[in-house]
Amino acid sequence: MAKSDANSDPAYVKMPPSTAKAEAIEQTDKRISRTLIWPALIFSIVVTQIPFLLTIWYSFQRWNLNKPKARARIGFDNYITLVTKDPVFWQATLQTVTFTVAAVLGSLFFGIVFAELVNHRFPGRGIVRTLFLTPFLIMPSVAALTWKNQMLNPNFGVVDWFTRTALPGDFSPNWLGEFPAFSVILVWVWRWAPFMMLILLAGMQSISEEVREAARVDGATAWEEFKDITLPHLGRFIQLGGLLGTVFIVQEIDPIYILNRGGPGSATTTLPYLVYEKARESFNVGQGAALGVITVILANIVITFLIRALNRILEEA
Repeated sequence: MAKSDANSDPAYVKMPPSTAKAEAIEQTDKRISRTLIWPALIFSIVVTQIPFLLTIWYSFQRWNLNKPKARARIGFDNYITLVTKDPVFWQATLQTVTFTVAAVLGSLFFGIVFAELVNHRFPGRGIVRTLFLTPFLIMPSVAALTWKNQMLNPNFGVVDWFTRTALPGDFSPNWLGEFPAFSVILVWVWRWAPFMMLILLAGMQSISEEVREAARVDGATAWEEFKDITLPHLGRFIQLGGLLGTVFIVQEIDPIYILNRGGPGSATTTLPYLVYEKARESFNVGQGAALGVITVILANIVITFLIRALNRILEEA
């Protein structure tokens, strides 16, 4: 009788064996997936978080490798010294923002120019695309050495040869000595413009060709087509390139170190390079660690805003 009542109850639905088996397999797969994630998660914690916690521990100590016996716990003195007594800290902070903004804007500008060029059909377009991508594929240290020794050298550099032959007068300055900030930004733009080109080229190729043909039929010039159709469509791609470019470019220290080691003086010193300079060249582990913690905190704040902006862009797309 109980069995009959259960079968007659409309709320009681017996699950088919095939469905129950499928759900059991799905639950097993989920458990296996969670289990497989743990090694990667543990590895990430060991590689990233443990060194960061150790850096925080070092930042509360007075530890200079040149004076090992003077090591002691001093609390927040390293942070206070950096913020209140080290003029290079604020200069490096300002230069980090200035260099990054200039490099991102320059990379976006040339990225748009290159993307518009290779978006049209012409003989050898594949070769040109490959050549434009080459700077992004070269190791940063190799690229910086090439610019220092072959391009910006005041005696036999290509840039000085071009300025002497193409411009009136004998304009051949020592770029790394007289224009150090411009030199670093130039190398960054040369390296990251191909990255921007890839993002913007994808945006250009998503424009319907019918829209372009309709504009040409209506008598639009090439500039009007670019200004009224291409550029408005690239708005989200430009923002995406700017966000990703900011995250990547702000970490660059290879050109700064190889071109002029943050100089002359501290003219090209940025926060990431200042961390290296404090900890490695000055052997001041305590202040270097404190500066590293400050840099990480500032970077996390900026990246949080960037991620939120990126999420808004993707939601609107």
